[in-house]
Amino acid sequence: MPSHLLQTTEGQRLGDRDKWLQWGPYLSERQWGTVREDYSADGDAWSYFPHEHARSRVYRWGEDGIAGFSDDRLRWCLSLALWNGRDEILKERLFGLTNAQGNHGEDVKELYYFQDGTPTHSYMRMLYKYPQAPFPYSALIAENARRGVDDPEYELLDTGILDGDRYFDVTVEYAKAAPDDILIRITAENRGPDAADLHLLPQLWARNTWDWRPGIPQPRLSVAPGGVVAWHNRMPERTLSVDTDAEWLFCRNETNTNRLYGTTAPGPFKDGIDDCVVNGIAGAADRREGTKCAAHVKLRLPAGGRRVVRLRWRPSDSAGDPFAGHDALFAARIAEADEFYAALQAHIADPDARSVQRQALAGMLWSKQFYRYDVRRWLAGDPLQPAPPAGRSAIRNGDWTHLNNRDIISMPDTWEYPWYASWDLAFQAVTFALIDPDFAKQQLLLLTHEWFMHPNGSLPAYEWAFGDVNPPVHAWAAWRVFRMDAALKGKPDIDFLERIFHKLMMNFTGWVNRQDADGRNVFQGGFLGLDNIGVFDRSQKLPVAGRIDQSDGTSWMAMYALNMMRISLELATVNHVYESTATKFFEHFLAIAEAMTRQNGRLGLWDENDQFYHNVLRRPDGSAIPLRLFSLVGLFPLFAVEVLEPGTLDRFPEFAERLRWVLNHRPDLAALVSHWDQEGQGSRRLLSLLRGHRMKALLRRMLDESAFLSPYGVRSVSREHLAAPFELDLDGQHFSVGYVPGDSDSRAFGGNSNWRGPVWMPVNFMLVEALYGFHRYYGDDFRVDYPTGSGTMLSLRQIADELSHRLTRLFLLGPDGRRPAFGDSDRYRDDPRFRDNVLFFEYFHGDTGQGLGASHQTGWTGLVALLLHGRQADDPTQMDMPAG
Repeated sequence: MPSHLLQTTEGQRLGDRDKWLQWGPYLSERQWGTVREDYSADGDAWSYFPHEHARSRVYRWGEDGIAGFSDDRLRWCLSLALWNGRDEILKERLFGLTNAQGNHGEDVKELYYFQDGTPTHSYMRMLYKYPQAPFPYSALIAENARRGVDDPEYELLDTGILDGDRYFDVTVEYAKAAPDDILIRITAENRGPDAADLHLLPQLWARNTWDWRPGIPQPRLSVAPGGVVAWHNRMPERTLSVDTDAEWLFCRNETNTNRLYGTTAPGPFKDGIDDCVVNGIAGAADRREGTKCAAHVKLRLPAGGRRVVRLRWRPSDSAGDPFAGHDALFAARIAEADEFYAALQAHIADPDARSVQRQALAGMLWSKQFYRYDVRRWLAGDPLQPAPPAGRSAIRNGDWTHLNNRDIISMPDTWEYPWYASWDLAFQAVTFALIDPDFAKQQLLLLTHEWFMHPNGSLPAYEWAFGDVNPPVHAWAAWRVFRMDAALKGKPDIDFLERIFHKLMMNFTGWVNRQDADGRNVFQGGFLGLDNIGVFDRSQKLPVAGRIDQSDGTSWMAMYALNMMRISLELATVNHVYESTATKFFEHFLAIAEAMTRQNGRLGLWDENDQFYHNVLRRPDGSAIPLRLFSLVGLFPLFAVEVLEPGTLDRFPEFAERLRWVLNHRPDLAALVSHWDQEGQGSRRLLSLLRGHRMKALLRRMLDESAFLSPYGVRSVSREHLAAPFELDLDGQHFSVGYVPGDSDSRAFGGNSNWRGPVWMPVNFMLVEALYGFHRYYGDDFRVDYPTGSGTMLSLRQIADELSHRLTRLFLLGPDGRRPAFGDSDRYRDDPRFRDNVLFFEYFHGDTGQGLGASHQTGWTGLVALLLHGRQADDPTQMDMPAG
């Protein structure tokens, strides 16, 4: 039976998803400074297309704006521009610092919040806080430049510009009357003590597709009775109407070559509306037609005043008054959103927890983006544009010329990370499965398509370097989404599982062939998502002779093998041919387990003295140096855990026979991987890299509050290294790794990359998953000291629940009225207009829980929505069941 979620009005719309998802919040918050807009000779994307060019220079591959909405090919784009009468430019897009400008790397310097949304985007809402004083662009740049890596970042609130509440709250809402009929409501509120002017400029424009190749028809916007008519050769004619007095201003979405390059060309250009409104140049904008337009609405808001402006964007052949029933339609869509989330959150009693979960999911929904990037064309350039500099293929992505993306993709953060990343996307898909499992499955399949996946089996990492190696979590995500989808709909989608399995077979083989240098089932892997956790920058050539055998890379592959084994067994329920692939992955898992422990007389990754896993540096002379750093890489072996349910061996005799053969003929292997041959709770069987002794040893350190366990989750580096950094002197060089709980104290690994102490949601989520998995085998009688040294003995399930609680309290209001993620900010404690709007940061201070890094990184921090949901509600197929 379908869940109550699917029986809601919004849930039923998901059954007609292709129609309802033609329009959505698919416009990025930032297109400037991206790799795909970089046609430089040196690959410095931030400098090639800076923020100060964005208002005047046309984009090649996408668009950006505030509170944007568009069709699923970004042909027509809607967003909001603002002017307070004092800024030097229109506020058309979000401002932030580049990687070089920020004292901790790139950093958006705006206050905006994704507040609500539904999976079909039938209703969406976001809030933008706009200062009434001139926006402090120069001050933000100058002060952050003055500050060093040991200083906090200088934020908009720090400038004092919002003191005295001298700002506007601007709320933008979208509601669909029909799949292609979009209602827009903009609510401006003056929070300050004095009357203030505000110019609202809702914008509509066509993405420029005509300046690159000959023969592309140019879209057209023109004034007509009832508003502006939009013509596009690939879409039906549409009309944008506004319900108040407004002056329509037009320009062309084309580069102002006069301003940027000193040439002479007729306008009006992309920045024509800006010049007209801000600089008073009447001729800079047209009043009749163009490819970009804005409805210029001038407001004078008294202190505490509020004004609503309504628009409608619909097919031109629509009948009737565009604003009849406008507010009633919004009320209906909001009620439907409430109904949807009431069904989702029926078991969550705390209203604050419900609000945090809903905002986390809103952030996920607002972070969908149309992503266009054809690498071959990008490298070669376009016929109507100057040829790019020679040698660009040597800068980046030259061996990814097959990649041709034109899809709606979930982004990690639409300002700081406005491009997909393969391992981020896996976590995003698992979260999306709570509310839209079909979209989650589509996202996972997307990366395995021929126009994404490399012929060698690699998945594209991210646009800065598609060839970087990300953790292989795709199979885990596919299996997790498969289970959640089946639980929601009442039936398993075997077609999805089989389709993705075949592509993951290629990816697994690519890993084995490319990341295992000696064919010993010990993996190197490079970046692996943990770019700043070790002694060396593993995405670069090592600064010393040798190579690193990785505990994390090898553990990820052990987990991958078990994930693929489990998927094989599920597919074998409908086709017994898959029993042989299950056997193949089981044996590969055993080979990895053996290699992690002993390597034909060579030093393994397990350190018996430390009772911990370490990376090992293999030297050219055959010697080995254990890198005895206590970091997450030593905890990752916990991830490789699989529990076989009762009856599995009876259903799959070929697989069972191979297990028995190994038990009888290779007892040495059986001894390495826990009690897989012994029945546990409910007659289950356990496959894991860790026998009970090693698991307890890792948990002792992980659950020690003086080491890994912080009040808000598991730290990425043990706090032991605060007083005793790891030191290494080698090849005339000195290396050191200490515990750094907050922002990085070094730029050696690039920007704000920092895994040397903070709490990160994705790996903490995986630890919670692992503990639940172990509990399913060991049951309530297996207990561990939690926290270490406390004398309180808890089951692994209880510990998983406790760890989940530490992670979720990052966002929940505490007894002191604070959300720990907001740090010690009085504004976020005392002002409900700030306190109750939640941000989802990239990572969190290892001691205080303060949010750091990207501030809208629901890409993986959105996993808090799953933690708040609770394991049984989130994935009931994996909770403890009676045997039989």
